[in-house]
Amino acid sequence: MKLARTPFFASLRLLALALACTASIAYADDYGDVNQLLHAGKLSEAMVKVDGYLATKPADPQMRFLKGVIQRNLGKQAEAIATFTKLTEDYPELPEPYNNLAVLYAGQNQFDKARAALEMAIRTNPSYATAHENLGDVYARLASQAYNKALQLDGANAAVPPKLALIRDLFSPTNKGQHPATAALAAAPTVVAKPPIPAPPAPAAVAPAAPSATSAPAAADKPATSDSTSKESKDVEEAVRAWARAWAAKDMAAYLGAYGKEFDPAGKQSRNAWEAERRSRIVGKNSISVKLDNINVTVNGSQAVAKFRQDYRSGALAVSSRKTLDLVKTGNRWLIVRESTGN
Repeated sequence: MKLARTPFFASLRLLALALACTASIAYADDYGDVNQLLHAGKLSEAMVKVDGYLATKPADPQMRFLKGVIQRNLGKQAEAIATFTKLTEDYPELPEPYNNLAVLYAGQNQFDKARAALEMAIRTNPSYATAHENLGDVYARLASQAYNKALQLDGANAAVPPKLALIRDLFSPTNKGQHPATAALAAAPTVVAKPPIPAPPAPAAVAPAAPSATSAPAAADKPATSDSTSKESKDVEEAVRAWARAWAAKDMAAYLGAYGKEFDPAGKQSRNAWEAERRSRIVGKNSISVKLDNINVTVNGSQAVAKFRQDYRSGALAVSSRKTLDLVKTGNRWLIVRESTGN
């Protein structure tokens, strides 16, 4: 799992916990000040700023998240765990605090707790790609421990050492570069975090994930002309924006209709269970805002990939994240067949 290599905890790649639209410019400046202090490594000053803010707004999720980041960087692991645990209790719909908890637990070699936290993150958001990757790393650690135990019980077992060697290669310093740290704190109030799990004496190898079938070009598709590609790109972008508008309007027929029959929800959910969960999460909200920025569309025949930044707001909570949608053209419509967060 990718533990922080930047001066602060913001490389774990948590999606943003942001204040709602009602936040004033003064509040945004407070977030910006804390972020700048984190970037500069001035953790004590950042903590003073956070504590002063929370003295008047103790429930603010973004500032509480930042407090957990600072506590972790100050070496106050137990306090950071308490902060993120409370966030999971107060905001159970957010996967990010679970992800940060997993990293903290992993740093203490409590891989069973890390696994449980990541499974909660994925249950909360099945398309949270970072949590899936981190969970793979945790399983590798658990496999490492199991292989070492197997050797202790049967030192003559020749099948185990090669497996341990594979894990040792996976987490060796030369391979760390394959998991670059992601962006640090973005414009306030956005927090990103994704630290790698420190390598144990004998870590376990995990095969790289196979490329998504939906992202591979169809063999039968012919190269499109630049004009037709431009038109298709605009059609894909409009389909994505229509999906976001339906979400914000809580128009469940249009929202669920934006997904193709090939769409396979992440995790172990059935399509019906996924749709029921989406209804319960969307319809009950008083208001929803979904803003898309920097949409980048790649079209290859009847398949397309749209990548963008998504700013979601509902009530007193906002989440900013990178989103990827894979789409397939069905008739004259572009429909979503895969979605992932954090890419």
